Amino acid sequence: MSVLHPTRENLAFVSQQLQNGNLVVLPTETVYGLAADATNPAAVAKIFALKGRPSDNPLIVHIATLKQIHQFATEIPDSVQRLAEAFMPGPLTVVLQKQPHVTEIVTGGLDTVAIRMPDHPACLAVMELGDLALAMPSANPFMGLSPTNVKMIDPALTEGVAAIIDGGQCVLGIESTVLDLTTKEPTILRPGSIGKELIEQVLNLNVGDSGTLRKAPGMYRRHYAPKTKCVVTGTVAPDQPGLVFGEPANGNQIQMPSDAIAYAQQLYANLSDLDNRGLSEFFVQAPPMNVHWLAVWDRLSKATS
Repeated sequence: MSVLHPTRENLAFVSQQLQNGNLVVLPTETVYGLAADATNPAAVAKIFALKGRPSDNPLIVHIATLKQIHQFATEIPDSVQRLAEAFMPGPLTVVLQKQPHVTEIVTGGLDTVAIRMPDHPACLAVMELGDLALAMPSANPFMGLSPTNVKMIDPALTEGVAAIIDGGQCVLGIESTVLDLTTKEPTILRPGSIGKELIEQVLNLNVGDSGTLRKAPGMYRRHYAPKTKCVVTGTVAPDQPGLVFGEPANGNQIQMPSDAIAYAQQLYANLSDLDNRGLSEFFVQAPPMNVHWLAVWDRLSKATS
C-alpha cells in the first residue's frame, strides 16, 4: 500500500487498480472514501469485508458525469436536474429507483440506489480516466470516525487497499446530505452541509426531515463514533478533556470554531485527536441548537450514543 500525491501518473495508476478489482482510498470534499468499481460485485464485497460493514447497509455510488445517473437509476424525476444544477458536483446524495442490473450488494438488497458526484478533482479524475463509477463509503471501520485526512485512516484498513491518494484535509469534513426522491415528499435521510432550506428553495417543495427505512448510509443510531466514551454537555469543566468554544483550560481541551461550517470541517479530526490520547472519557460542549447546526448535532448524537 502506498500513499500517493495526486499526480496524473498516480491517478492513472489508481484508476487501473480499481479496474483490476482492487480497493483504493480517495479524497472527496466531505471525507476520505474506500472505493471499488461499483459494477464489480466481487470488488464491492471487499469493502464490506474490510470495514466489517453489515450487508444491509447500502453504499453510495459516486459518479463523474450526470450521464452516469441513467446507468444506475430509473424513474428519474425532473427535480434531479434542478438539484444537479445547484449542488453537483458537491455534498448531495440523491436516492432513486435503481436499474434492474444494479447489483444488490451495492444497494443493500433495496430497490433504490444512492448516487452523488463528489466535488474533488482527484476523485473525479480517477473515475474519468477509467470511465468508472465507484461504490465508496467512508474509509473507516464500520461505525468509526470518518477520516478527513490521511493520518486518520485506520492502519487495519490500509492493509486491504492498493493505494491511498493524499488530497490533504477535506474541505467540508462531514458526510453528504442524503435526499430520498422516491417518496411522495422529498425526504432528508441524513443531514449534511446542504441544508433543508436550500433544497426547498431549489425544488420549491416542502422537504421532510427524516426517513424510517435504511435507504442510505449513516442511519444507525450509533455511527461516526470515537472508541473513547464521549459525552455532550452544556459546560466542560476546567479540569475535563474535550471540545470547547472558549479558551482551553487544560492541555486536553481543544477550542472549536463558533461557525457551524468551520466546526464541521474540524469535528472528526479533533475527535480523533482526543480519541488517541488514552483518555477514559472526554466531553463536547454543546453547540447552538438551530438549523445551521443540524448536521453537526446529527454527528454528535451518533458519536455519543
